Amino acid sequence: MHHPIPPERYFPYLTWKDVEAMPDKESVVILQPMGAIEQHGPHLPLAVDSAIAVSVIGQALEQLEAEVPAYALPPLYYGKSNEHWHFPGTITLSAQTLLAVLTEVAESIYRAGFRRLVFVNAHGGQPQVLEIAARDLHQRYTDFMVFPLFVWRAPHCAGDLLSDREKELGIHAGDAETSVMLSILPEQVRFEKAVKAYPEGLPDHSLLSMEGALPFAWTTRDLSQSGVIGDATVATREKGDRIMASIAQGWVEVIRDIHRFQQPQPKSLEP
Repeated sequence: MHHPIPPERYFPYLTWKDVEAMPDKESVVILQPMGAIEQHGPHLPLAVDSAIAVSVIGQALEQLEAEVPAYALPPLYYGKSNEHWHFPGTITLSAQTLLAVLTEVAESIYRAGFRRLVFVNAHGGQPQVLEIAARDLHQRYTDFMVFPLFVWRAPHCAGDLLSDREKELGIHAGDAETSVMLSILPEQVRFEKAVKAYPEGLPDHSLLSMEGALPFAWTTRDLSQSGVIGDATVATREKGDRIMASIAQGWVEVIRDIHRFQQPQPKSLEP
């Protein structure tokens, strides 16, 4: 049930007595891995984002020193994936449902005495919902520190291993995700079906882009017939192993920082 989370770091294995008696709960880091069940082209399983979130946190917790208290909740497999819903197999929650789930999970964690909750999200279609949830929770409970984080924004080496075009346009089921899946779940990758599919018809010499500072709304069907946005054909397990090792180490640093973090307090105005 816990794999790949270390059993001693898996929150559901605690008893309520363990939680009640846990010392200094305010400094304990609670991690909520989050992903999606959505299409990832003809070569990858629906569970890519969820598998990456859980694997990254599992490897990070294996390396984290014992004196840093941190526990992983069960992964939240379903997410807001409506950009992919034209492809069979995609399961999506609405933004409102996901927001309600995150809020009620967080409030349960708060009632138990914990004050540091991390949304560890690996699905690019829902960071904005996490940010709204985190801000609203902190506004409601001023001593609750909630971190809406994206797995891929921790330090990692993927940028050194990808082509410039892939770094710009390979946003879904391309080189990076396929390489990582070859590392963590190779038996579920149908590499013989991997394709290269960059979007066509994007505006030339424009400030607008799929993602970034000035994005436009899109669904995957607008950009790709295969569901792939990137080049999966150049993926390798060696690249995946290197990416996973670096991103897991990056998350060790992130968890340490969250354990030490103190909410900023403004200085009082001079009389």
